[in-house]
Amino acid sequence: MKNIESQNIPKLDGNFDKDLLQKAAKDFGTPLYVYDLDRIQERYAQMKAAFGGRKTMICYALKANSNLSVIKKLASLESGADCVSLGEIQRAILAGIPKYKIIYSGVGKQAFEIQEALRIGILFINVESKEEMLLVESCAQELGVPARISIRVNPDIDPQTHPYISTGLKENKFGVSIEEAKGMYLLAHHSKYLEPIGIHFHIGSQLTKLKPIAESARKIAQLAHSLLALKIEIKFFDIGGGIGITYSDETTINPYDYAQAILEELRGLDLTIICEPGRFIVGNSGVFLTKVLYQKMHQNKRFVIVDGAMNDLIRPSFYDAYHQIVPLNTESQELSSADVVGPICESGDYLGKNISLPSLQNGEVLAVLSAGAYGFSMASNYNSRPRCAEVAVENGAIRLVRKRECIEDLIVLEKDYL
Repeated sequence: MKNIESQNIPKLDGNFDKDLLQKAAKDFGTPLYVYDLDRIQERYAQMKAAFGGRKTMICYALKANSNLSVIKKLASLESGADCVSLGEIQRAILAGIPKYKIIYSGVGKQAFEIQEALRIGILFINVESKEEMLLVESCAQELGVPARISIRVNPDIDPQTHPYISTGLKENKFGVSIEEAKGMYLLAHHSKYLEPIGIHFHIGSQLTKLKPIAESARKIAQLAHSLLALKIEIKFFDIGGGIGITYSDETTINPYDYAQAILEELRGLDLTIICEPGRFIVGNSGVFLTKVLYQKMHQNKRFVIVDGAMNDLIRPSFYDAYHQIVPLNTESQELSSADVVGPICESGDYLGKNISLPSLQNGEVLAVLSAGAYGFSMASNYNSRPRCAEVAVENGAIRLVRKRECIEDLIVLEKDYL
């Protein structure tokens, strides 16, 4: 085995320690997600404090991690919710987030979803096209209630992130142009059933550059000024989310600098700022645990085969994303390059490629770091694999927050039709 002397095994992030993770793996099995609720609270508090005394509402983006216990923790901190489906709205309410702190985004809302959101009485619906706005108006008229809306404006600014998670360029499917937005606001303003109260932009996820965010805020603030001049009473300025986290060696945006850049562009606007962090709050607050099953050498290529797979954590396969992978059992510093791969019948089934790992024993547990966001929420049952369990750590105690699925869970909706 080649000795890579210049490299060290990366240390665990957050408040996790190896003994705690070993205990979680022993008590609940692998593969397994572990969430640090104390760290989630810290990250939420950082974002809230960054905006100081300004009128601000933090609306956690449920798509990052929609576990009910995670949402309940954030609800206890007075968080709102950014939802992109009716299911997420229902999860938010079930976990204790007040309806008046819930916003509904997404490009493909259906009439029944819009109607239910209106019945519930959420804060507002973020509309993403003129056709969608007209559907919202029709639903509101049918129910006999006004629909509070915001319009998502696409500022056409490069967010400098992965193309799959870029949302603020004109070639992206999200939002409308500034010129189209102006016309939509005027239509809504004169509608009996639409109440335009917000303006929204979100240029992408895993953002590590502040300049594109500030440029976007400047463009949308100019639009807000023009709307207010037309007596369109905008009350909310929704800046989206997207602040990146450290997976490897990224230089991330300081929340205070982020807030100050936004506030600088909003001078002269007395609006409530809505921020929609997801990954920032939960990303580094979660770890994915997986067990070594087998190891093999194929010519000069080393493979570590584990029980976790792309159906559990798809980010490496889907985005070519990097996650640090840490062995919990060994202190050996003799490292060699390996691909960490899963049992799924796909060449793209891997958790890490060319990862420096020490000599391992079958049965050892590996921790895949920074897995709290877009991990379980993107999991599937591909290859008829039951989804793994989720546990939470709070004040040093570990508890189950979602039990492991079994094959019965996978076939319950089908077996009656055999």
